[in-house]
Amino acid sequence: MNQHAVLIAAAELLPALKARLAGSRELLSFTDAEALRALEVITTRRPALVLLERKFGSSPRGTALINRIKADPSLADTAIRIVGPDGQEQALDSPPAPAAAKAKGTSGAPAAAHGSSVQPAAPTAPALDYRGTRRAPRFRLSDPKDVLVDGSRGTLIDLSTLGAQLITAAVLKPNQKVRVSLADEDRPIRCSATVVWASFEMPKGSTPQYRAGLDFIEPDTGALNAFIRRHGA
Repeated sequence: MNQHAVLIAAAELLPALKARLAGSRELLSFTDAEALRALEVITTRRPALVLLERKFGSSPRGTALINRIKADPSLADTAIRIVGPDGQEQALDSPPAPAAAKAKGTSGAPAAAHGSSVQPAAPTAPALDYRGTRRAPRFRLSDPKDVLVDGSRGTLIDLSTLGAQLITAAVLKPNQKVRVSLADEDRPIRCSATVVWASFEMPKGSTPQYRAGLDFIEPDTGALNAFIRRHGA
């Protein structure tokens, strides 16, 4: 494990953060547009620390980078910290710091109005299921199948008569409208679709990719049902 750190931040924030964080340690810095180059350095040099500017760390590319580092056994000793605009470092899994310190009474406890009682914290809202609820059964395929999305090649993961999950190198974003072509024995199955959800991934030993869920627009359900019967796992 090398005792140096890697810093990733937006280009306009990088110079100031680098000046604040360098200190006595060796600091290798990259802009958020150089995340793949940074990942290559991280996996080869195995730094003791990776510093991610807060906005980048919460972005899809930042999340994918974090997951990639955590999934690599050779990087088990590499710590990841989130950095605020002021250069303050925070452990990745720590709760966010409060926006302002609470007012203190003479006893050091938070000040409260006379006669008031402390109210319990509101329950945390459950996380949203961004992939939604299935409106039709989704079937895994027995073998990976090629699919074209706006002319770019991808791999079909699962399929229903109303939608599909796929992986592609092309950039996909929620609410994006795309054209889909699925190779079949008799003729291609073509339709339009809406991207319902999409996530950026950096698999080990592979190129970056997008995993996405599509909602078909006026699909040929007969052709899709026949395809599922032939190729469903």
